[in-house]
Amino acid sequence: MSSIEEYMLPCLNKSVFGIDCTGCGAQRSVALLLQGNFEAAFYMYPAIYSIILLLLFVIFNLFVKFRQDYNIKIGLIILNGVIIASAYLYKMFYIFN
Repeated sequence: MSSIEEYMLPCLNKSVFGIDCTGCGAQRSVALLLQGNFEAAFYMYPAIYSIILLLLFVIFNLFVKFRQDYNIKIGLIILNGVIIASAYLYKMFYIFN
């Protein structure tokens, strides 16, 4: 994975303030997914699978419209927000202490 990491964008928040942002680990998680390492991808960025689910639903919804699609999208967005916030708080308070 070292060759892939050479092309990854650095986290501006981490380089300026020295602390991770809520998206830190997402690029590496996608790289791990593409390599087939699904468990490591989850541990790197826990929201990766719910984000993929949201993206797949949005793409599907571009072609197939149905009732309650707005509510499903909002529910998936809220789910992603909760997972991202929970993982970030866990990382900040339990891993770094």
